[in-house]
Amino acid sequence: MRRSKKIGLALVLIYMSIAALLYTLQEKFIFLPSQLEQEYTYSFDEPFEEFFLEAEDGAKLNALHFKRQVPHGVLLYFHGNAGDLSRWGEIATYFVKKNYDVIIMDYRTYGKSSGNLSEEGLFSDADLFYEYALKSYDEKDIIVYGRSLGAAIATQLASKRNPKKLLLETPFFNLTNLAQDRFPWLPLKHLLKYRFESNKYIKNVRCPVSIFHGTEDSVVPYESGQKLFDIIENEQKRFYRIEHGDHNDLIEFSAFHEGIHTELNQTD
Repeated sequence: MRRSKKIGLALVLIYMSIAALLYTLQEKFIFLPSQLEQEYTYSFDEPFEEFFLEAEDGAKLNALHFKRQVPHGVLLYFHGNAGDLSRWGEIATYFVKKNYDVIIMDYRTYGKSSGNLSEEGLFSDADLFYEYALKSYDEKDIIVYGRSLGAAIATQLASKRNPKKLLLETPFFNLTNLAQDRFPWLPLKHLLKYRFESNKYIKNVRCPVSIFHGTEDSVVPYESGQKLFDIIENEQKRFYRIEHGDHNDLIEFSAFHEGIHTELNQTD
């Protein structure tokens, strides 16, 4: 009996230690940035300008602005969780080749960007870049695009603004829901500082919304994106189901290309 109590106590202590570790180090589990030297020189096949914007708290945010001579409009692109602009800039050229300007930033602590991470800070930074876009483009020509983690940031931004449309690639319902599915034995509702409640923000998005999601997504389950789509109250919505698509390979599927072509060439 005494041995059982000791084992039970040990398990409780281990559980509490794991929970405390998760709470303290959750940013290291959630965000996967890579850093670049400030002197790093970007190189892409499409013409671009590198620039920085400064946030109210002094964070300096690195970004790229790809420009076409006569663009159809501009994509304000919020990238996924891992990596930096040396990788994501290359991914963004896919849309540049479709004759769109693209503005893409690195989040705080990513690449050359500085600052302290926080959900509020990430949302505020997104709005800062929207203001930057408005200096060169009419709002009716701005498409907000978010991928994975960036989809949560893009959704919150679109809920406050009125871009031409919102395109989401592999989005999740909210971070708590996603994390709880992976670790159902942890009280994540009480531990997570970051919520990324796209399910709440999506209800306030007034522009057309389209979601792209692979059925075999191993990072953000297909059901999470479908669940988010189902609660969109806006009637102007589309869901592109990419059969056999995983989290990072949708570009390999014709259904993705066809959907992007439809969205970028559609006239209102």
